[in-house]
Amino acid sequence: MQQSKPPPPHPPLLSVAEAQSRLFALATPVATKTSPLGEVLGHYTGAPIVAKRYQPAADLSAMDGYAIRFDDLPGPWVVVGESAAGHPFTGTCARGEAVRIFTGASLPTGSDTIVIQEDVGRTGDQIALTGNGPAERGRHVRHKGMDFAAGETLISAGAIMTPARIALAAAAGLSHITVGRKVRIALVATGDELVPVGAPVIGTQLPESNSLMLAAMIADLPVEIIDLGILPDQLNTLVSAFAAVDADILVTTGGASVGDHDLVRPALTAAGATINFWRIAMRPGKPMMAGILGKAVVLGLPGNPVSAFVTARLFLRPLVAALSGANEPLPKTLTATLGAALPANDQRQDYLRAHIIDGRVEAASAQDSSMLLTLAQSDCLILRPPHAPPAQVGDPVPIVPLT
Repeated sequence: MQQSKPPPPHPPLLSVAEAQSRLFALATPVATKTSPLGEVLGHYTGAPIVAKRYQPAADLSAMDGYAIRFDDLPGPWVVVGESAAGHPFTGTCARGEAVRIFTGASLPTGSDTIVIQEDVGRTGDQIALTGNGPAERGRHVRHKGMDFAAGETLISAGAIMTPARIALAAAAGLSHITVGRKVRIALVATGDELVPVGAPVIGTQLPESNSLMLAAMIADLPVEIIDLGILPDQLNTLVSAFAAVDADILVTTGGASVGDHDLVRPALTAAGATINFWRIAMRPGKPMMAGILGKAVVLGLPGNPVSAFVTARLFLRPLVAALSGANEPLPKTLTATLGAALPANDQRQDYLRAHIIDGRVEAASAQDSSMLLTLAQSDCLILRPPHAPPAQVGDPVPIVPLT
């Protein structure tokens, strides 16, 4: 009888794309709420934003000049009034007549074209062309609804509210919109070697920098941070802390590998968590894990600061966006031209810290995952797919921007 093979000591490495897909499957979007426009920056829309009005609401002048009837060219004209923004001309522009008009003012009834002030000479109430004049009907006119029309969908559901989109919603006649509530994120660092930022550092102790970094990485998103501080490498302490977490996302840093002091995974399991995946075919960041603990999605990030940064860029930020209702939660990947050759890659997907020099991207010479200075000096990450062949100067490469 053939004996069965023993199970592998570790699960197979997941691709980055598969890990992201499985992570999003764990995420249930947070509830939505109606909020005033002044409070929605960085939130994702929970419903489409539909215009309540036309913009512009009427035909307006795009230039300072005179409103005329195009059929009256080449003039001359008699000036019969004035139209300014907020103070329209209430009469009618008849044949042979012109109305002095300013940028943003309503076109008078009967007019259809603007002749700019530089193309005419005026004597009293008479104007005549001194230049070429408008070449077509409707010249220098912003027509009603040119920007958007009432009933038009301006912003789709799941779009992030930027300053420009807030302005657009306001111009569309809205004062409140539907967005997802803030995502509650509990951050915890683990490790006996860690001390709080600013505390005396003795021997090989380390200031705990990951929590500050992660909070800063998602500060522009709709989040509420719960800082649980530094926890020691003690199983019972970790289990108790994890079991008491009340958040949408629990993020741990450190203790995610398989050493005798890497207790995060067993502590999460003992606290009732289900680990969905662990170990990603990426560099840096291989020992990252994800799962569910009660109502919280758990992300166990590596302790090395660069590994924590890269995994947060690829998993934590997208997870926050997905929970917030984003329709495109993944970071954008751009294409850049390589400024220095790169060797072939192995089976893991590399994210190389890099900087742009004279329009070309070059990987930093040092890529150790503990080196924060290299990260701080980088503009982007060069993405090297598994088994990528050598890349030469001038080759296009995918990059993930960091700014």
